[in-house]
Amino acid sequence: MSLMIRQAVPGDEQVVFEYIRKLADYENLRHEVAATAVDIRESLFGATPRAYCDLAFWNGEPAGFALWFYNYSTFRGRAGIYLEDLFVDDAMRGKGIGKALLKHLAQRCVGEGLPRLQWWVLDWNAPSIEFYKSLGAVPQDEWTVFRVSGDALDKLAAQ
Repeated sequence: MSLMIRQAVPGDEQVVFEYIRKLADYENLRHEVAATAVDIRESLFGATPRAYCDLAFWNGEPAGFALWFYNYSTFRGRAGIYLEDLFVDDAMRGKGIGKALLKHLAQRCVGEGLPRLQWWVLDWNAPSIEFYKSLGAVPQDEWTVFRVSGDALDKLAAQ
């Protein structure tokens, strides 16, 4: 049994898109997926990439993914990594793949001198919360996430 993690390359956009849909199904949010494989290709491999993706393979077969981008801390004066999505196929769970993907990103942070790796997790996802805590992740409960989108975003932009 072997695990390999590599950065997604052009041609992987359909695999990445399928993982986005699987994650949306897991989170009961499939109705919110408006992206297409073409959008993913442009975001990851276009003229100005906005995100990055690492793919995990178990015995040569896709097993999971981590989609991330650089964020910035004004207090630290340096960038960090924000993990947008992490997902491992149901049949592949328990093999250390999720931990390996997080370790891979942590190694990138350390190697690039980035002070932190962070992400959000849904409040109801107790198994993931416990898993993240077991790795040393600390919940940031003192923050409230805000979002402006759709009509509210258009209205704000027009003011």
